[in-house]
Amino acid sequence: MKVLGVITARGGSKGIPGKNIKLLGGQPLIAYTIRSAKKSKIINDLIVSTDYEEISAVAREYGAGTPFLRPSEIASDKTPHVPVMQHAIKFMEENKKTRYDLVVILQPTSPFRTPEDIDETLALLIQKNADSAVSLVEVEGGSHPMKMKKLEHNRVMPYCMEEMEGTRRQDLPPVYKRSGAVYAMRRDLIMNDARLYGDHIVGHIVPKERSVDIDHPVDWLIAEYKLDELKKQGYEF
Repeated sequence: MKVLGVITARGGSKGIPGKNIKLLGGQPLIAYTIRSAKKSKIINDLIVSTDYEEISAVAREYGAGTPFLRPSEIASDKTPHVPVMQHAIKFMEENKKTRYDLVVILQPTSPFRTPEDIDETLALLIQKNADSAVSLVEVEGGSHPMKMKKLEHNRVMPYCMEEMEGTRRQDLPPVYKRSGAVYAMRRDLIMNDARLYGDHIVGHIVPKERSVDIDHPVDWLIAEYKLDELKKQGYEF
């Protein structure tokens, strides 16, 4: 199977200016994603989709392909991933005279993924003949759906799940959210159906200590702390 890896790295971040090339542990943020993706045993072609030449230059420095600058009409902060991926797939297929079977989206904002995270997510997609596969992380007790509430005329009500009084944190049923590290899907799901997930989605669980999705300045501080801790455990990124 032919697999295209796309690192989506739009410029113009409002929460953290220059986020994708800001230095984390002395390296541009995007470098972590490029390095892990280049070690994948399943990805055939790896590119960066960006609208900023500065990001493109850093990406090339770390070994990623930058065959185009993303058009401005699909580079706003409100642009969803589908048109971005459709553009990348169409460009690569036309220029390489090939057709991909699977595509994988890798966001620089989740820097602590490993090559195994990528390959195991892709393998799960293939083995289960699913429409898509995503990396998941277990939700912390305080953020569990049972703990979520809504207000109806000042009355506290369950948002989606009833919380039994006296339920201990450790007794809450396991629940997961997308970690942001790996999004893999069949090429035709994007190109023909304009969807990322489809109806049959499978999930690969990643550990909490390697899960971070950098969106706000406080997330950056968390990432710096996690990086130091992961290095102590012997991780190399």
